[in-house]
Amino acid sequence: MINITLRQLRYFEALARHGHFGIAAKSCSISQPALSVQIKELETTLGSILFERGSRQVRLTSLGEEFLGRVGGVLRSVEELGDLGRAAQNQLVGQLRIGIIPTIAPYLLPAILADLTKLYASIDIHIRETMTFTLLEELAAGKIDMAIVALPVSESSLTEIPLFEENFVLVRPLADAKKPVPDRNMLQEMRLLLLEEGHCFRDQALSFCNIEPSLPRGTLDGTTLSTLVQMVGAGIGVTLIPEMAVNIETRSAEVSIAHFKEPEPFRTVGMIWRSTSPLAKQFLQVSEVVRKSAQHMRKT
Repeated sequence: MINITLRQLRYFEALARHGHFGIAAKSCSISQPALSVQIKELETTLGSILFERGSRQVRLTSLGEEFLGRVGGVLRSVEELGDLGRAAQNQLVGQLRIGIIPTIAPYLLPAILADLTKLYASIDIHIRETMTFTLLEELAAGKIDMAIVALPVSESSLTEIPLFEENFVLVRPLADAKKPVPDRNMLQEMRLLLLEEGHCFRDQALSFCNIEPSLPRGTLDGTTLSTLVQMVGAGIGVTLIPEMAVNIETRSAEVSIAHFKEPEPFRTVGMIWRSTSPLAKQFLQVSEVVRKSAQHMRKT
């Protein structure tokens, strides 16, 4: 019987993900020599090399690529075995890892965290803020338990629970406050400032304006909504932001806010988790807490 340990599989996955022994060791909170020993022992057990070692980085061999595909499933299964024990307690305890996209996190998190910690005194909440495609990968790999994203994500392996809908508003220079609100066709002719590629909010804004994402645009992209709003205040162009961001992002910028005519652009915010998770019942309860927190926040 081949003796492969879970520790070796976790270290293998980390090295495959980072492509660097030092970075992988740091992510696993161990020394680089210790990680190297475990990887070498794993390769010895298998009788084959999993990584090509370079001076600055490592790459998976063809066997390593195939091995990685199997390792992900094993680690997810182990995570779910632990969740079975937590689910049997009929209440949420231990660590809860929540992913959230950047265009929601700064505005919704304070209300969510306050309400969750008040209702679930026994949970240790960990927040992971990054873009949707990364959250989906980490959710599939079992690195996070659930995520707050814009729906739909259309992944058959995930449960999607809609929480609320929110409109997008137009942010333009203060001098334009009294001008008619442009429609989507007029926006195509304006200098539209957007988040950089990878943000789902960028794609939603382009869709509303009927602009093909692949077409070159003479404009600037930003990394955050705050950057976009400040650029608008400097007279560089116009942008769209979700309503939940208005109070925070416009308080220090010389900009005006306008609502579009019907049908207004909007997004559906929801929670997702693996459909196979034994904690699905508890996650549904968490989603209700988040829904109520969001409703209260949007009324104030």
